[in-house]
Amino acid sequence: MSNEVVLQYVGFETRGAVREYAFTVRGSGGESSSYFVTIANDAFLAHRVRYQDAPDICSLRLRREFATQTGHPCFIRFYVTDAELTDYQHTHTPKTKPGTAAHRKDNQ
Repeated sequence: MSNEVVLQYVGFETRGAVREYAFTVRGSGGESSSYFVTIANDAFLAHRVRYQDAPDICSLRLRREFATQTGHPCFIRFYVTDAELTDYQHTHTPKTKPGTAAHRKDNQ
């Protein structure tokens, strides 16, 4: 996504089996477009994604679309896959040091 475009998170709505996250993209010329990214409610219930992480996950999904397109993407609706959720979880979960959990239990 170029520096000339600003991506703004607008909010979300629960729509049946999904949560739909809305974004507005504003270009340098003042034009704006709306985009929507959905995540299945089951992903939240199964703890594959945290509610507070969902806007970031959706934003990353949109940014990937902009990076692979010349100009704006052809579609305005996107879906976050289980593979993308897994990737996000692996790259954004702090790694614990081996033995740290056992050490804390001994000291309590």
